[in-house]
Amino acid sequence: MARTYLVVIDDSPEARVALRFAARRASKTSGSVEVLAVVEPQDFVQWGGVQAAIEEEQRLRIEAIVAASVGEIFDAAGIMPQIVVKQGEPVTAVRGYVGTRDDIAALVLGAAPSGNPGPLVDDFTGHDAGKLPCPVMIIPGGLSDDDLEKLS
Repeated sequence: MARTYLVVIDDSPEARVALRFAARRASKTSGSVEVLAVVEPQDFVQWGGVQAAIEEEQRLRIEAIVAASVGEIFDAAGIMPQIVVKQGEPVTAVRGYVGTRDDIAALVLGAAPSGNPGPLVDDFTGHDAGKLPCPVMIIPGGLSDDDLEKLS
């Protein structure tokens, strides 16, 4: 079975570093990359049509970020990732998605280079870290391309 590296992406620089790492790992292990973006539901519920429009706009923005990141990185690696967009609270959506898949070799997350590493890193390395069915790879967001190449 091919190794699938699941990368959670958003518009942060550290998510792009994690994606570059996963692409390099996949190319060196004959694996694949899956990119997961999570669209958070809006709290604004007074007018359902307005809420749906806001959520669709957010979904399109995330898909554009993913497409741009994938294009620049995977042209070089020769791997075409699968892109999945889920809706919901990020930790719950990621945990639920990983729980339905038995082919994921690792969940790859980027950590901010300073300060709070991010809510997904906090959650998946914290109290319930041992409940995931796959390893979690935390990629420091400040790594250079040369460092990524050495580590992957």
